[in-house]
Amino acid sequence: MKQVSLHYLVPFTSLTLKARPYITSISSALSTNTLSSSLHFSYLLISTPYRTMASHIVGYPRMGPKRELKFALESFWDGKSSAEDLQKVAADLRSSIWKQMAEAGIKYIPSNTFSYYDQVLDATAMVGAVPPRYGWNGCEIGFDVYFSMARGNASLPAMEMTKWFDTNYHYIVPELGPDVKFSYASYKAVIEYKEAKAVGVDTVPVLVGPVSYLLLSKPAKDVENSFSPLSLIDKILPVYKEVVAELKAAGATWIQFDEPKLVMDLDSHELGAFTHAYAELESSLSGLNVLIETYFADIPSDNFKTLTSLKGVTGLGFDLVRGTKTLDLIKDGFPSGKYLFAGLVDGRNIWANDLASSLTTLQTLESIVGKDKVVVSTSCSLLHTAVDLVNETKLDKEIKSWLAFAAQKILEVNVLAKALSGNKDKAFFSSNVQAQSSRKFSPRVTNEAVQKAVAALKGSDHRRATNVSARLDAQQKKLNLPILPTTTIGSFPQTMDLRRVRREYKAKKISEDHYVKAIKEEISRVVNIQEELDIDVLVHGEPERNDMVEYFGEQLSGFAFTVNGWVQSYGSRCVKPPIIYGDVSRPKAMTVFWSSMAQSMTRRPMKGMLTGPVTILNWSFVRNDQPRCETCYQIALAIKDEVEDLEKSGITVIQIDEAALREGLPLRKSEGTFYLDWAVHSFRITNCGVRDATQIHTHMCYSNFNDIIHSIIDMDADVITIENSRSNEKLLSVFREGVKYGAGIGPGVYDIHSPRIPSLEEIADRINQMLAVLESKILWVNPDCGLKTRKYTEVKPALSNMVAAAKHLRNRLASV
Repeated sequence: MKQVSLHYLVPFTSLTLKARPYITSISSALSTNTLSSSLHFSYLLISTPYRTMASHIVGYPRMGPKRELKFALESFWDGKSSAEDLQKVAADLRSSIWKQMAEAGIKYIPSNTFSYYDQVLDATAMVGAVPPRYGWNGCEIGFDVYFSMARGNASLPAMEMTKWFDTNYHYIVPELGPDVKFSYASYKAVIEYKEAKAVGVDTVPVLVGPVSYLLLSKPAKDVENSFSPLSLIDKILPVYKEVVAELKAAGATWIQFDEPKLVMDLDSHELGAFTHAYAELESSLSGLNVLIETYFADIPSDNFKTLTSLKGVTGLGFDLVRGTKTLDLIKDGFPSGKYLFAGLVDGRNIWANDLASSLTTLQTLESIVGKDKVVVSTSCSLLHTAVDLVNETKLDKEIKSWLAFAAQKILEVNVLAKALSGNKDKAFFSSNVQAQSSRKFSPRVTNEAVQKAVAALKGSDHRRATNVSARLDAQQKKLNLPILPTTTIGSFPQTMDLRRVRREYKAKKISEDHYVKAIKEEISRVVNIQEELDIDVLVHGEPERNDMVEYFGEQLSGFAFTVNGWVQSYGSRCVKPPIIYGDVSRPKAMTVFWSSMAQSMTRRPMKGMLTGPVTILNWSFVRNDQPRCETCYQIALAIKDEVEDLEKSGITVIQIDEAALREGLPLRKSEGTFYLDWAVHSFRITNCGVRDATQIHTHMCYSNFNDIIHSIIDMDADVITIENSRSNEKLLSVFREGVKYGAGIGPGVYDIHSPRIPSLEEIADRINQMLAVLESKILWVNPDCGLKTRKYTEVKPALSNMVAAAKHLRNRLASV
């Protein structure tokens, strides 16, 4: 292999002092003011000759290290900046990411993984699959049509949004019918490839694979559910051929097709579609190296056979972090001559890689696949992790030494690739060994009392003593609610003033008394608004909370927090997952003060608002040194303490949100039962000890719940509110098919993720659709989700219409 001179990054520790004569600069990706002797924190750029190594990144975060894209998007949506301003921010981010990977020594750098909203929506734009309601005229798709599909507009609802496999990322679901006319309508993939080339970086363009795209789609609303989008495979492939031809003409030598559906349980017809599609594309792909990338789970053996036999494919990518059993399939037979892109650096968590263990695995793989045929990669796109650890200047130093964000994972990929070739970076490996040892033996990780409490749970069922029908009777006597009671999900708009108050209090710029007074005034405002609207069960609006998971994690032991550890959830929406590094317990009450204060302001029932253990688990970066179920049980016991304290303080309605229950479901059906057993058990633990008259609510959003409806029933909540409107009432189909649900249920009557305000008639129509399959005595009326991201100018009229629709239908039902 040709010897070249490249820059690479190593940890700055005492072990690098001998290399100081060779230090040429500090990476532009890292902050110069964070250099210290602390292990694993800072990196120096050293120039030295070595062979070009085979390293690859599946994808990279788009928002920027400090959410630059988020703020540019929201400014554009608010009319405060131009399209050109937004495009400039986006171009600068892309350029910096490509250069960062090139400087770190990555060989296979992805392009077209950037998106203004979502990569599946980008694919929809690329193939021109715009639903007719958006009035697209067939020209190149611009921001107006693109963002209308993503967010809706004043007159049109957005397309459905749902979870991307088992992650907290959401994608825009394509709507397809037999009459769709695919056409090449967005040139983004080619434009971004050329853009990277112009800044001196030759990239691997990434496309959502045609078969996964169709399998991720749904029949359009006016099409029979029996219609299979997969039947459109021959209609969509010509567009892919056009895109490939343009990429080849632009100079691309590699192309990556993401086909994550290959990790799912597929039937022979679906597998046959992969064989057919890539056979049809083979001649178009001639002259290109083709990588098929899979991720998030083990690949089933039949799918592995199909994948490894696809025509015209040069390399195959696998998640070997969550897909450890795939190693056995590779050992049993990997196609000769093909490249193995080994995803051994975790793209979904923030723990530093165990480099010694990964290197051993890579060496084993190389002995099977052949020398120079193993490419070190991430397990999936780094979209699902935080951007850069260097920005965390306030994080505890010991915990920081255990972590690696996206920027650091790039370094891990490259250092493993170097080591596999015989150029082992001893300084980097040595600091990694020390960090692994520090984490393993740190006393702050283990709490024996918590471990014993969890051990005592085993073998117990933890259910409320009385069945839900009897409980609902006791609750109605106490609450005296009307038929079709109205409520909201929890949060109210988070204004700039409110965020400023929390920020100033956290920075100790205002006193606690000042902070409490400001939050109390906001709660009073929210209570008054709800009473004026005549909502039946109130919420306090959560003005004291930054995030529904982070807020609780900050008050629980075993959690650590970042300042800039943001991860994209959808569009411009970012979350900052807590880091669960040790055993979890609750030192003191977390919400009782605010909930009690809110209840004192009204005679109506005030919901105590909690986040459930499964959602806290699934929306955190979770420790990987013990089973996830053990950590979840620990959180459940902490929430149980809070539920019982709320009840003692006089709160009679308590909502324990489990928005993320469905997303934690393993992708393989064979593994689903075990997960659902411990996840549902964890929820029941939280409220198994409350009185019959205390009403327990839960909330779920933006997932396909139909296949786990029996587990939802088994949660034994008194009332469940659940996303419904954006998925075109998909949830209601399960009740049409005969599933009996005896508890209270509130399928959302309007989509809060769109700025449009639904009319009274529209909401009444949705409620009528619910009444066709659900008994009026169990039906609640509520929005799809919390109102945190909306403006009061949108919230008040929408809720007013919601309450008016409920009253209208109450009157109609009373007259029957």
